[in-house]
Amino acid sequence: MKRNSAARHWLLAALLLTGWVAFAQAPTPLPMPRNLRATYDHGTRSPSGQPGPRYWQNTADYTIKVNFDPATRLVAGTVNIAYQNNSPDSLRQLWFKLYPNIYQKGAPRSGRVAPEDLSDGVKIERLSINGQQFDVSQLAIDNTNMTVPLPRALGARQAAQVAQVAITYSYTLNKGSHQRTGEVEPGAAFVAYFFPRIAVYDDIDGWNRTPYLGGPEFYNDFCHFAADITVPRNFLVWATGDLTNADKVLTKKYLTRLRTAEKKDGFTAIIDSAEARLHDATAPNAYNTWHFDARDVTDFVFATADHYVWDATSLVVDPATKRRTRVDAVYSPKHDDFEEVAKFGRKTVEAMSYTFPKWPYPYSHETVFDGLDQMEYPMMVNDNPTRTREEAITLTDHEIFHTMFPFYMGINETKYGWMDEGWATIGEWLISPIIQPGLVDDYGMLPYSRAAATEDDLPIVTLTTQQSGVPFFLNSYPKPGLGYLYVKDLLGDELFTKALHTYIRTWHGKHPMPYDFFYSMNAGAGQNLDWFWQRWFFDGGYPDLGITSVTRPADGPAQIVVTAHGSKPVPIDLNVTFENGDTEKIHRTIAVWQSGAQSVTVPVAGRRAISKVTLGSLYVPDSYPADNAWVAPQ
Repeated sequence: MKRNSAARHWLLAALLLTGWVAFAQAPTPLPMPRNLRATYDHGTRSPSGQPGPRYWQNTADYTIKVNFDPATRLVAGTVNIAYQNNSPDSLRQLWFKLYPNIYQKGAPRSGRVAPEDLSDGVKIERLSINGQQFDVSQLAIDNTNMTVPLPRALGARQAAQVAQVAITYSYTLNKGSHQRTGEVEPGAAFVAYFFPRIAVYDDIDGWNRTPYLGGPEFYNDFCHFAADITVPRNFLVWATGDLTNADKVLTKKYLTRLRTAEKKDGFTAIIDSAEARLHDATAPNAYNTWHFDARDVTDFVFATADHYVWDATSLVVDPATKRRTRVDAVYSPKHDDFEEVAKFGRKTVEAMSYTFPKWPYPYSHETVFDGLDQMEYPMMVNDNPTRTREEAITLTDHEIFHTMFPFYMGINETKYGWMDEGWATIGEWLISPIIQPGLVDDYGMLPYSRAAATEDDLPIVTLTTQQSGVPFFLNSYPKPGLGYLYVKDLLGDELFTKALHTYIRTWHGKHPMPYDFFYSMNAGAGQNLDWFWQRWFFDGGYPDLGITSVTRPADGPAQIVVTAHGSKPVPIDLNVTFENGDTEKIHRTIAVWQSGAQSVTVPVAGRRAISKVTLGSLYVPDSYPADNAWVAPQ
């Protein structure tokens, strides 16, 4: 794409100001698709890693009133949307997402749906924009996308125009074929993606036209949600946001316990297994309406049950303000594996706040619901039962870690799954041993070692929508997780935290793309990491180190030569055993490969004779490990 003169002048000035960053920061700059480069030309992104002077994003206020009947699984309600166009473009249509239409008969999808769960999809009963009614029989609905032409264009940001949208709708929640949402069992359901919403319109793609097929995840704007959820008596509701009318829907005994849990460090059984059968927790009305309010979040979901246990605890997540976060575990009494989930959730929130990423947990609560999936939402988690304690730990902390990525950061998961799943993976690796010392979590290591540089291994930056199966798994989870881990090791904890906080602080509440991440980390670290971003995230290749030789010169320490047979830079971890039985661990970060060296000589201090050397560690995959051991000749 040709750049206009103003864009060229702006980009040149930015390069001169930032000096070492972006396109001028390395002899070989990171390759960039021209549609992403255009955002720099337009001034919406900046080569410093900051949003550009013309950055914008749209937002909306959602007022949702929904009735859910657990017996029939009918979801019926209204959604009123005040949509604000902050873009420089005049919008002549609105794109909507109807995510439940993945269960519509004939809809394309990546997974299988039981015949009994196939439906007619979302029924739009009424729709108006700025008071003008539309003929709903003429709506252009294409599976999970719906486009509505505007009789009058919605003006650009200079006009600060708002479209007032009102929709009455209904659909039947799936009974089985649980794909991130649906009935869990009789008397329990996790209800996600349950209302029509306006798609993201951004500075990269315009409208997000990518249909939801059940694989790649979601991309939504930061919005305000005010939701009234009406369910029958005895059904409790947990949801994104703050429950603002707890005194109207909970009986006094349970309300008192909830308030106590919000203020104390210990654990509170708000509803224990015996009380779950009493059905005395909700107000004695035929139906109760639960009101939740959530600001600056990208999604809103709720779960409901009439027989679940509810454990809760809270902790101070921000010592400066003394702000607390409540952590819930809500589960069926028959699932013993959930009895420690509140504990695991609390330790995860604590570790995230004080250890990694060392950022005060941003929301007032986190609820882990006993469902049939392994899926995250703002302030909510839908987790299936697990077979072992270790699985419960790693699942809980992985899903809760998603609070930061994608939700706090507004990441486009649909295109860039590695920008959120990779962080949840490193979060799982680092936090699980905090919860249970000695726990070994090698999630993804063996699959990557086996598949690296095969036909199943694509560059991490490959669009998530272009992958499935093994490539999707590798590029979403272990490979980016390792990339983050190696940079953490390279920079050290203090500088890495500074770099990561630069990214978080800069892009929280916005929509970062990959280069915003790379350049923000460079800026926060104060050094050019493009050599690593290029080789780990963009290039092909595989990780493979080998011990080439072990020698001990007469006039100096022993020398171990390690050769990189593969092109992926990984740390060096040597375990040295001496003839007297002593052992020593030697570590080198990926910095040893920055110059492009193929071999590195590692000295061993002292004059002791070496009997054995092994190479490798848990988070250093090796596609050809046969040369990872050396034994002294007899």
